[in-house]
Amino acid sequence: MEAGPHDCRHGVRLLGLLQNDDVDAAIEAGLMHYVACPACDFAMAAELIGTQRKLSMSWAARDRYRARNARLAKRAAEREAKRSSAIPERKTPLPPAAAAILARAKARAAERGKR
Repeated sequence: MEAGPHDCRHGVRLLGLLQNDDVDAAIEAGLMHYVACPACDFAMAAELIGTQRKLSMSWAARDRYRARNARLAKRAAEREAKRSSAIPERKTPLPPAAAAILARAKARAAERGKR
């Protein structure tokens, strides 16, 4: 966005919006693009530039917070995927001694069924 000829009244309007606690309207009116000139009132320019800095810092903190939450969610999903893939889905074979006992029991049951 190119800055046109500077109008100190624009700074006064922005300051009025901020003093009325209408930050959204001030942002929409160009608060973040405000640049003071030597003719601007020093106190007004200082307040507008201070507000610009506070907003920039807040927006950067919000972006870092969102990025952190995205990283944590990704890590949690990766951990869960590892956990679910680490659990075997197949049945484990019986130990040889147990398999022999089961085979004998089946054979006895089959003999009883024939009688």
